[in-house]
Amino acid sequence: MANEVTPRRRVKKEKSMWIPGIIVLLLFLFVSFSYYAYQIVYTANVDTKGQDTYVYIPTGATYEQALDSVEATGTIIDRLSLRFMAKLMDYDELVKPGRYKIESGWGNRQLIGVLRLGEQSPLKLTFNNIRLRSQLAEKLAAAVEPSAAEIDSLLNDQEYLQTLGFDTTTVVSMFIPNTYEVYWTITAPELMQRMKTEYDRFWTAERKAKAEKMGLSPKEVSTLASIVQAETIKNDEKPRVAGVYLNRLQKGMKLEADPTVVYAVRDFSIRRVLNVHLQHDSPYNTYRYAGLPPGPINVPDISSIDAVLNPEQHKYIYFCAKEDFSGYHSFAVTHAEHIANARRYQRALTERNILR
Repeated sequence: MANEVTPRRRVKKEKSMWIPGIIVLLLFLFVSFSYYAYQIVYTANVDTKGQDTYVYIPTGATYEQALDSVEATGTIIDRLSLRFMAKLMDYDELVKPGRYKIESGWGNRQLIGVLRLGEQSPLKLTFNNIRLRSQLAEKLAAAVEPSAAEIDSLLNDQEYLQTLGFDTTTVVSMFIPNTYEVYWTITAPELMQRMKTEYDRFWTAERKAKAEKMGLSPKEVSTLASIVQAETIKNDEKPRVAGVYLNRLQKGMKLEADPTVVYAVRDFSIRRVLNVHLQHDSPYNTYRYAGLPPGPINVPDISSIDAVLNPEQHKYIYFCAKEDFSGYHSFAVTHAEHIANARRYQRALTERNILR
């Protein structure tokens, strides 16, 4: 019959009906994949919730360890998409150690791009209120990647320190308390060299000339500055205290500085230096040995160093803490005046029941 459809024509007709459906499906899959790909690459995947957030990737970290460090910040919204993008950008072959600041609103591509390029965020390195080399090592290690043991090893390496112009008794004077911008991955030797560079920059021709005029080397200035710093927390009083010790040095008198005795005994809880402490045999005990101690008894700050270089000109050779516990001191020219001042302070200590 004329209206009958042969099997071959029927198959062709059925196939022609499938084609639009397949095309629609392919278009749907393409659009879906494109949208997901766009999300993976460009959609924000970092939320720091308004907090400064840093990723720390240690030297020698593997690809998995690096991504674990990123995820440990708790700022990644979609971890799967982050890992997909990391593989797509070959981050597994380009892991670089460092401290990286990440920002809210970053997409995966921007985050991985920063990490794979090693675009570290520098940190502000500061240190103060330090007495011992071990404390200095711990303070520095708390900020940078090298361990306290690595830094302490260099601070106690006499042969190495000689290459920098110091020894174990004077090396703390190489560290000028300030704010320095460094990278977290700085090595221990690099850190030491950086501090030596900053030390040389600090000791300008003007400062050196002032030290030379007083007959002191920069290291000796730092040693005296450390005593001044231990004696008073008042910056406006430091030049006067420095003047006292310079007067004693010029007269050939022993410094008789209580902080040096405390340092010699290594008991920093002492509040009242007693005769038993004064008998302690140590080159740092300036009651027993004349002149400056072998090295600084702390890391003196810039105000203390400059106080020694710019001392107040006066005739005082004695001082003791004021009985009002204000943090300031009473100064005296004669021993009799000093004894009177000291007795007032001792009575105040007794009244407050401060025995040590």
